[in-house]
Amino acid sequence: MDGVPCLRVSRCLAQHFRRCLQSEGALDLSLGLVGDSDGTVLLPILPSCLSQLDLQSFRTTAGSDYACEIVWSQSKKGRARTGGNKLEKILQELLESHGERWTEELREDLPHSFQRHGDLVLLGDHCFALPLWKKMDDKLWSAVARGLGAKRLAKMRRISRDGFRSPEVTVLLGEDSWVKHVDNGVTYEFDVTKCMFSAGNITEKLRVAGFDCRGETVVDLYAGIGYFTLPYLVHAKASHVHACEWNPNAVEALQRNLVANRVSDRCTVHQGDNRQLQLCDIADRVNLGLIPSSEDGWPAACRLLKRTTGGILHIHQNITSPLQTAGDNDATQRVSGKKADREVWHSWANDTANRIASLLKDLTGALWITNIQHIEHVKSYAPHVHHVVLDLECRPS
Repeated sequence: MDGVPCLRVSRCLAQHFRRCLQSEGALDLSLGLVGDSDGTVLLPILPSCLSQLDLQSFRTTAGSDYACEIVWSQSKKGRARTGGNKLEKILQELLESHGERWTEELREDLPHSFQRHGDLVLLGDHCFALPLWKKMDDKLWSAVARGLGAKRLAKMRRISRDGFRSPEVTVLLGEDSWVKHVDNGVTYEFDVTKCMFSAGNITEKLRVAGFDCRGETVVDLYAGIGYFTLPYLVHAKASHVHACEWNPNAVEALQRNLVANRVSDRCTVHQGDNRQLQLCDIADRVNLGLIPSSEDGWPAACRLLKRTTGGILHIHQNITSPLQTAGDNDATQRVSGKKADREVWHSWANDTANRIASLLKDLTGALWITNIQHIEHVKSYAPHVHHVVLDLECRPS
């Protein structure tokens, strides 16, 4: 998974926010609270509850507009607390019934993180690797499901190299591998053995949902199962969305999701390589939601923009920031690091704006003006890699 969604709060308010999350049923009790070096605490959130959180009300109750923020943690300190929890207890009993002794090595081999999609839990690759587990036969997975509160289990091994980034997933318990995930009132259905779901995009999906796209034609060049296509249709009220996707399994899920959300009449799905898309001069807005880079889609995006009025490109990119030099204290490094990050983002955005203007001129023979409307930070990876989105307005001169 892309990390653990957490609420970053000041240490003195940690218990207050912990109670808030618990009252909403959003606190991930399988993970521990993590103290960060800057004096804040990370409270793990259930991904399925992330889009329903009302952070403004949390901030109001704390008496501060800056009391909390959503971050994504990949710290090993945030791994599952297995000591004394339900899963460990059930597995310990199972092993003892087979004449085996519980050890610290077995405890460390339990899942430290997992994805939950309805009644299905998707385990990561680095768990239940010890040979002893194989002696438990089918009883193991039934026990794990009970411990995690699931009816179905699956395990992801790696991302395949089939060109579609398909997951290599094995179903361990249950027959059906289709799941349903609801974010911000949008339903996503997909087959976990064939498609990936990135919970890390939630903040950008929420931002897209806040756009006013009434009367607009939108093109989503990397639609997947509908991560952004659906918010554009359901919440932003786009007049029509052209959704491009070359993975046939994702297309199947996308078409199913369009029906489930009752928006199929306002969407045209184009299966295949978006670089070969025959459409042009139709888009008020183009979404380029591919990381680490959507650069291969820039020429197609420029062709799609309306020639007379132009439009907006939402360009996703992973950007690496320079490492900070040692010597300063943590607070100083944090401030200088954020400043350095923003400088790198703006440098990339300016370069991208100039390159897009050049592409548009080559394509149309006319001068275009590009304007950086906004740079959105979606999430961070370690070390110093940031997923950002550039909102670039493009108008003919």
